[in-house]
Amino acid sequence: MYICRDMNNLYFKDLYEKSNNDIIVQLGQRFRDYRIALRLTQKEIAAQSGVSVMTIVRFERGEGSSIRLDNFIALMRAIEKLEGISEAIPYMPASLYDAPQKEYKGKHRVRKRKNEK
Repeated sequence: MYICRDMNNLYFKDLYEKSNNDIIVQLGQRFRDYRIALRLTQKEIAAQSGVSVMTIVRFERGEGSSIRLDNFIALMRAIEKLEGISEAIPYMPASLYDAPQKEYKGKHRVRKRKNEK
């Protein structure tokens, strides 16, 4: 089971146990909630994003099992949540092995050879 780093977002806890379709349905519901909170109609979102009204309707209802990535990005842009796309695949943290040696202060670990005691 995935352990959530942010305890305020407990719904991530079982994210890996959900099917892809379940996740798409949940995203569609969240999108609808943001759209309504912004007081935008599906027609207005369609005009802003270039995504058809029927695609928006199907996404919000959880109908169908997929949404094209370019449409999803356009919808995120329309509700001003594009930063969420960047969070989907975070930047890879720098590895300690890639860091220059001069950054390490103190003793370095040294392995003994097999014949040394």
